[in-house]
Amino acid sequence: MASFHFEIKSGRNGYDHSHYVAREGFHRKREDLVASGYGNLPVWAEDDPAGLWKAAEKFERKNGAVYREATIALPNELTMEQNQALVADLVSKLALGKPYQFAIHAPKSSLEGELIPHLHLMTSDRVDDGIERPADRFFARHDRNNPEKGGRRKSSGGRTRMQMRDELIVTRELVADTINRHLAINGHEARVDHRTLRERGVNRKAERYLGPVKVKNMSTKEKAAYVSARKKGVN
Repeated sequence: MASFHFEIKSGRNGYDHSHYVAREGFHRKREDLVASGYGNLPVWAEDDPAGLWKAAEKFERKNGAVYREATIALPNELTMEQNQALVADLVSKLALGKPYQFAIHAPKSSLEGELIPHLHLMTSDRVDDGIERPADRFFARHDRNNPEKGGRRKSSGGRTRMQMRDELIVTRELVADTINRHLAINGHEARVDHRTLRERGVNRKAERYLGPVKVKNMSTKEKAAYVSARKKGVN
């Protein structure tokens, strides 16, 4: 059953996290990477997204985000090939004009053993304006009057907390609409909904996240009971 999950966070350790996303180094042992890629990198990054994040860690202002990451659940109703087309659509909308790196992971659920495909999308806030800059100036403060002398403008700059909240709501709806479009064109009736349970008039709590350790310690009977409750919508 298609379910909606969209989470966005920011971080400073972009270099290490890019290896986690791309399942490089010791992260390869997870063996759940379906596809990965990147785009809109500046020339000096030399087609190496890890190099972008390493430079961001060095030159981005100390209290600024090195990266933003969106984590989005992909519907099991779609084949992996269809989900890759969905991801291409999502990336084109969410990373417009921004350097990005993405990966599709599909680990197995520790509770039911089914695949859980999801997208990790890392983006830089620095929006392309057609001006080439060296790495140190790329992340410098933007100069509105003389943009060629300053850094790239940040998409997150100058927004109030209320504006950021409203933008997040719009983005959640955009993601849900994009997922539903791909479900529809591939012949599925299932749909996702970006609204909260309360906004939908559903009188129950959101499902609790158990985590792999707790699931591992559950008996077969306890797992079966939890899955049954999940399907009834009472978890």
